[in-house]
Amino acid sequence: MRCPFCQNPATSVTDSRSPETGSVIRRRRQCPRCKKRFTTFERVIFNMPWVVKKGGGRMEYDRAKLYASIALALRKRPVSPDRIDEAVDRIEQALMLSGEREIRSNRIGELVLEALKHLDTIAYIRFASVYFNINDPEAFIDMIHQAVRERNEGTYEP
Repeated sequence: MRCPFCQNPATSVTDSRSPETGSVIRRRRQCPRCKKRFTTFERVIFNMPWVVKKGGGRMEYDRAKLYASIALALRKRPVSPDRIDEAVDRIEQALMLSGEREIRSNRIGELVLEALKHLDTIAYIRFASVYFNINDPEAFIDMIHQAVRERNEGTYEP
């Protein structure tokens, strides 16, 4: 691994950690020349299914886009980036295990909703209000009551 500071082609690994999901390895590295430390992440790249949009168009799966949409729903909420990464990893795993070459965008939306339910109730409501295109205040109130009811019944834990 090349040092990003001095471009030295040889760096040494000082620490390696694998998060709970096990799909990523975090490595702390140090450059023997400039002595600076930096972090790298190793992730296995799989052939992800193509995403079929509502209008019928097809596009390549984009992890960054999925992460950004979840992070937007969680903006200013007490959820760490590591937990967002783990949620994205679980969604990707579900997509890969489906065995499909193409997957509808609404299926990805459902997986995001499920992940947000477990991360943060407010983020779930934010995302769901946009996903379901809720414009009516009464429908919005009903959605909030449903989320509170499910949380209180133990259907999910935020």
